[in-house]
Amino acid sequence: MPPVADLTLTLRNGVKMPLIGLGCWNGRTREEALTGKDWFISALKSGYKHLDTGHLYLTEEVVPKAIKEAGIDRKDVFITTKVSWFQAYDVQAGFNNSLKELDTDYVDLYLIHWPQVVERVDATDTRADPDNIAKTPGGDNKVVDRPNFNDVWAEMEKIYESGKAKAIGVSNFSVKTLNELLATAKVVPHVNQVEMHPYLAQPELMKFCKEKGIQLTAYTPTGYATVRNDPTIGEIAKKNGVSPTQIILAWHLRRGVTLCCRSTSAERQRENINLPTLSDEDFETINKLNRDQRVCNFPNERGLVWGWTLERLGW
Repeated sequence: MPPVADLTLTLRNGVKMPLIGLGCWNGRTREEALTGKDWFISALKSGYKHLDTGHLYLTEEVVPKAIKEAGIDRKDVFITTKVSWFQAYDVQAGFNNSLKELDTDYVDLYLIHWPQVVERVDATDTRADPDNIAKTPGGDNKVVDRPNFNDVWAEMEKIYESGKAKAIGVSNFSVKTLNELLATAKVVPHVNQVEMHPYLAQPELMKFCKEKGIQLTAYTPTGYATVRNDPTIGEIAKKNGVSPTQIILAWHLRRGVTLCCRSTSAERQRENINLPTLSDEDFETINKLNRDQRVCNFPNERGLVWGWTLERLGW
């Protein structure tokens, strides 16, 4: 197989999306975020053609600097960014801010980052506030009923119609929340980005999205060390002469799932885009590892994930 970074698939609306992207999260403070530039550059020089950022990541302003310093034209990079739960009150203003931060007049893919909307912190602030973001892991932000993700999506559709977002989609949506969204949507999301790995294969969500023409993208695609250290994955990797990470990423591609991989190491970045082709036997063996286990976003001691119950999320 040629380097995965050179391969694309075509979304339902004809937009070509790279099979693999670089996840551009680099810490919870702006100072940490700014230090991501060097490994963004190394990924671009290694061949990555998709950078995945978001308002909550605080790295939107870093992305254009990395593209420029890597000597790559903007048109040759697929940029994904995300509207945050803080921006739901004025989606257009949030989007305009993202365009400014990204130093571009369009994005290739714009996503609703989470289905939740939290209480407005500052009516005039369209940028991410690290102090407020830092409060969210415990689910302490007050979640509001309106605006809701249906309202946000209606504004996303306007942005899509303007041509300034070549495709639009969602992230962290389940069959339940997708059905709620589709009840009012005029445009079916082109992409749904979710946590997915061999321990969280999400077959029902895959079936639903395939039927609706929604492309699934996996974040935390390797399942961290929890999944990478699985003995079965290790055995298959050894047999194929590659790393556990390469085996897991190859499994995703065999399923038709696109990827967002975060790696700060140039060596691992190159490894992640040079993947083996899995045999039918190895593929089926990995499929059997599913246990519906989340390793990235899971409930806190009160049973909440960013302020919502698992039932409300549809998880």
